Amino acid sequence: MSQLRLLPSWLGARASRLLAPHDVQMFNRPSRSSGPPATFPSGKRGGSSSYMEEMYFAWLENPQSVHKSWDSFFRKANEEATCDPAQPPFPETRPAVSSRTETSKLVEDHLAVQSLIRAYQIRGHHVAQLDPLGILDADLDSFVPSDLITTIDKLGESSSLSLPSAAAVVCAASAFYDLREADLDKEFQLPTTTFIGGSEHTLSLREIIRRLESTYCQHIGLEFMFINDVEQCQWIRKKFETPGVMQFSSEEKRTLLARLVRSMRFEDFLARKWSSEKRFGLEGCEVMIPALKTIIDKSSEMGIENVILGMPHRGRLNVLANVIRKDLEQIFCQFDPKLEAADEGSGDVKYHLGMYHERINRVTNRNITLSLVANPSHLEAVDPVVQGKTKAEQFYRGDAQGKKVMSILVHGDAAFAGQGVVYETFHLSDLPSYTTNGTVHVVVNNQIGFTTDPRMARSSPYPTDVARVVNAPIFHVNADDPEAVIYVCSVAAEWRNTFNKDVVVDLVCYRRRGHNEMDEPMFTQPLMYKQIHRQVPVLKKYADKLITEGTVTLQEFEEEIAKYDRICEEAYGRSKDKKILHIKHWLDSPWPGFFNVDGEPKSMTCPATGIPEDVLTHIGEVASSVPLEDFKIHTGLSRILRGRADMTKKQTVDWALAEYMAFGSLLKEGIHVRLSGQDVERGTFSHRHHVLHDQEVDRRTCVPMNHLWPDQAPYTVCNSSLSEYGVLGFELGYAMASPNALVLWEAQFGDFHNTAQCIIDQFISTGQAKWVRHNGIVLLLPHGMEGMGPEHSSARPERFLQMSNDDSDAYPVFTEDFEVSQLYDCNWIVVNCSTPANYFHVLRRQVLLPFRKPLIIFTPKSLLRHPEAKSSFDQMVSGTSFQRVISEDGPAAQAPEQVRRLIFCTGKVYYDLVKERSSQGLEEQVAITRLEQISPFPFDLIKTEAEKYPGAELVWCQEEHKNMGYYDYISPRFMTILSRARPIWYVGRDPAAAPATGNRNTHLVSLKKFLDTAFNLQVFEGKTF
Repeated sequence: MSQLRLLPSWLGARASRLLAPHDVQMFNRPSRSSGPPATFPSGKRGGSSSYMEEMYFAWLENPQSVHKSWDSFFRKANEEATCDPAQPPFPETRPAVSSRTETSKLVEDHLAVQSLIRAYQIRGHHVAQLDPLGILDADLDSFVPSDLITTIDKLGESSSLSLPSAAAVVCAASAFYDLREADLDKEFQLPTTTFIGGSEHTLSLREIIRRLESTYCQHIGLEFMFINDVEQCQWIRKKFETPGVMQFSSEEKRTLLARLVRSMRFEDFLARKWSSEKRFGLEGCEVMIPALKTIIDKSSEMGIENVILGMPHRGRLNVLANVIRKDLEQIFCQFDPKLEAADEGSGDVKYHLGMYHERINRVTNRNITLSLVANPSHLEAVDPVVQGKTKAEQFYRGDAQGKKVMSILVHGDAAFAGQGVVYETFHLSDLPSYTTNGTVHVVVNNQIGFTTDPRMARSSPYPTDVARVVNAPIFHVNADDPEAVIYVCSVAAEWRNTFNKDVVVDLVCYRRRGHNEMDEPMFTQPLMYKQIHRQVPVLKKYADKLITEGTVTLQEFEEEIAKYDRICEEAYGRSKDKKILHIKHWLDSPWPGFFNVDGEPKSMTCPATGIPEDVLTHIGEVASSVPLEDFKIHTGLSRILRGRADMTKKQTVDWALAEYMAFGSLLKEGIHVRLSGQDVERGTFSHRHHVLHDQEVDRRTCVPMNHLWPDQAPYTVCNSSLSEYGVLGFELGYAMASPNALVLWEAQFGDFHNTAQCIIDQFISTGQAKWVRHNGIVLLLPHGMEGMGPEHSSARPERFLQMSNDDSDAYPVFTEDFEVSQLYDCNWIVVNCSTPANYFHVLRRQVLLPFRKPLIIFTPKSLLRHPEAKSSFDQMVSGTSFQRVISEDGPAAQAPEQVRRLIFCTGKVYYDLVKERSSQGLEEQVAITRLEQISPFPFDLIKTEAEKYPGAELVWCQEEHKNMGYYDYISPRFMTILSRARPIWYVGRDPAAAPATGNRNTHLVSLKKFLDTAFNLQVFEGKTF
């Protein structure tokens, strides 16, 4: 090799490193002119050439006259050249013009080849043959990048590689790289940023183009060059560029064929037996089953023991049968219209159900636990739920690096691009308290969304572009090439378990039938479905390939089909014996040992929730201290801690300290506590301060709650991203993993929960009824009408109460265990505590109950610092418990027969009522009873209260508008318990569209108005209810 050939090899290699990850890197060129800096390298020939020559010859005359980077380049090339005795060293004087031209041409040709290689790595996916139908482009940018040497008419004709003609090469190359036909057989030094050479360091241009096309323009399209980490890019290049890397043994091919047989014949069996039933089959993407099994196999090989899956309805039954290994007869019996449901709730359609299964992975011979999380029809809603459950499983196993537990999410193309929760979930992927250390995303890209064309469904080229925001590599693959799919999935699993980062596999396929089996797709996609009807199934294609190459015989293939058909028929026969459907057989998150063998609570009692006084004192002392030495806190925080210490000495608590004591006491008992949400570490209203920040050392923090006892359970408090839908779903999933934890999500303001309404409606409210899934998640929703405007006032209690399942017209039987059994029968618990002590008790009761129910707490804002909103230790010590109703304990209670009005209320308005009653001197004539647990409705205690004041008018007073709040919920229940003998009058704000006013004066006027009404003892005289 000549000296001049050495120069571009060194220059090109170094330039490749500098240019990553951008196409064009700007270099500041020393110049006498004031023009813009030159670019290097340039796509078109011109300025780059003269600039490079100038740098090179300037360096020959004086190495100090060029930038040190150029000096380094040229010195290295010179040193290597002088090591070769057959070649003379670089000349010491400026060569002739012809020599300069030759040098320039050589350098630029090498740089052009390196740019060409990079162009394929960046944009080769645009011309990859991804659509199995051959009629669409997988990306909406249907163009051939001008810097790729290829021809449009070559694409889509065949999967075999056909090198462009010399004329086409010359045409394309001369347009962009100024490479000539004569250059095709020239040898070029390969840069370190490619592995297409294998063990070779030089290749001809012709071979370079052939290998690049083979890697980047066939059935696999790679998007990864946007990743900032050079090591990760090199890893991917090596996996796909190395010659001969995608080779399969005969055994591997036979296994792949067998898995395809099971995938396809399962769908065929269902279609034959239940042709008019919806099942959302996998036809057109049958390769998804071997794809998922490959991901699981590879992950198991790398040490994974637990895989948690989330997916939509399409292909779900197939995944349950052939991936999770649900008994086929239990799947088939779901199609029987005569199958009776056990009285375990409403149940759900078969293609929404989940499953949990422990088995041996046959490929690795290792134990593997698979959990498919149940989900609603709301596409992608399950994504954060899966991530939360995965995080919890990792936490309980001490698997901080995600080496034992991982998640797989299956998506549809339209939903992946269209649903915002996908973006929210991706942005949890690298947050310290939310990361699951990488997820494998598999997109079943049908190239259609129900009836909507992709060109109408998204603005991005690919449905997977959202993944680019977290630097996740995206592997597009033609789903009619099973071996390409399996290789890509193996690499994806290896990527996740090597780098602990997300990765996306885009299975470009088609949907052989309509949106469901009853749907007619020809109405809206006639051309696509004409091609689909002609399309040879992937199983036949692959079987023919293996038979042709001699891997299997036709007889072996037919025997494999017959074997699985026989398995299905036998299971179908057994399924006819199934008479009752038990939803609990489809449970996705069992809690071994928590319930009895029948899945019922071990008791129907709840112990007292109070704790010893010395424990309260100890927690209070830690809460008012800084456990770390030389830790400087903010002066304002010092004042807060002194206040806590003072309360502890006086044996009183405010809201924040009561919460501290509830959490701390549970930690002492071995219960893990996790509090998540926006700004929860400090608290929206600056009341909590569970994380202390050193004022002099950046990012040095202290969590005193984790310094209570040496052997306590861990406490996690974490500020979340600015997301409700994604984060609430995550915490719901976290709470699914174990009953022995208190998992709380706090909204910044109560009404912000409405952006997570899907999680509340589809999972929290209905989860147990649909899927027999208990969940003890706690929602903390700041609520109260305080003149802060429509958006920061109401947590919309009416919505939660409307979804409560207790019957307003059913007069209950008051048994000895009525309080607990009523909680067991409800779908969730809704409370609005008026004292810190009751807040303390309801948090502890949530864990001490023998079952789990979601708990909705409307938490206060102004009461956090209200001087009257404090409790004494006496209300929290051993023997005390949560009070569903707090009765009047003032003068009115001493002479109940004298009381003219009994006001029922809940929450903050109690303090407004007490103040107004005192100002009017009506303490003996008006009693005030607080309803702390609103749902399930405490019929027994309300009946007792009403009977205690037989001569009193009954009034419900609330600060919310009449069409909101609690009145529509409590009114019919009062009527039931009173047998409609006495009315319950409404006092509060008038009906309105907005939850609250934005005008402070209007707020105060309306407050005074309803308080005046509440204590006007003549206001209801002569009125009928």
